[in-house]
Amino acid sequence: MPGSDREALDAMCRLFGMTGGTRRVHATFWLLDAPDSLARQSRREPDGTGVGWFDAGGRPRLAKQPLAAYADRAFADEARELESAVFLAHVRYATTGAVEARNTHPFEQRGRLFAHNGVVGDLDRLERELGPDRALVHGDTDSERLFALVTRETERHGGDVGAGIATAARWVAEHLPVYAINLIVATADQLWALRYPDAHELWVLERPAGGQSGRRHLDAASAAGTVRVRSAHLSRCPAVIVASEPMDEEPGWRLLAPGELLHVAPTLRVVSAIVVDGPPVRTLPLSTGSPASGPPTATDATAS
Repeated sequence: MPGSDREALDAMCRLFGMTGGTRRVHATFWLLDAPDSLARQSRREPDGTGVGWFDAGGRPRLAKQPLAAYADRAFADEARELESAVFLAHVRYATTGAVEARNTHPFEQRGRLFAHNGVVGDLDRLERELGPDRALVHGDTDSERLFALVTRETERHGGDVGAGIATAARWVAEHLPVYAINLIVATADQLWALRYPDAHELWVLERPAGGQSGRRHLDAASAAGTVRVRSAHLSRCPAVIVASEPMDEEPGWRLLAPGELLHVAPTLRVVSAIVVDGPPVRTLPLSTGSPASGPPTATDATAS
């Protein structure tokens, strides 16, 4: 793989979502893992970290920070002990664009949380399609605009989030240049994940209580040393986890197919279907793009 391509893949944003269904669990997050994290040893450093969860009343909560200076890394280094039925975490890598809180994932709209790993271009076209729903967007990323399209289509489908994601993804694949639109959407008791097309991986683990042994708590980390999560509750509770890469040695990790939309119900029942069939009409090459219409390179693996 050419060097620029390898750098882009190594520096892609990390997505992590976890749900215990209706059961609230305690979990501890580290978003850069440790002082000797491989992320710090790599040539590129993260540009933002964030975690989202839901309080006992089902209201979304966010803790996120752009990492514009080394001193800000304390935010990502410190352990965050949270309680929720659903969690969403993200580590952002970007080569261009403002490193600001408003551009840091996860995003919240209408009580839902969203995080994205990918790039879409021609944001002028996307904004024209959004029309008045452009008001949902507060930053300058393609990710938040994509979320606004998902939100609009969800409401047009009577609150059906899966239909909203599928419709938005199909519109993007037909009308915009696309590198990737891997995404996770979370509510207080449900989770959806889409992988499209095949530029980045997205994995799912249906973890029984105690894991493979039936006695093991969760202690999982991304290979790049960015997201790490630990939960003693999962030694006795089942969960479903979605991540950019397998995060432990559990044998049940499964790679989502390109175009596959996964839904985890409050009962932890998992269903999935191919909702975007075939490649985008226009593919955004890894090292090209238009600064006027969005992230100039797919190395900004999120616009994200």
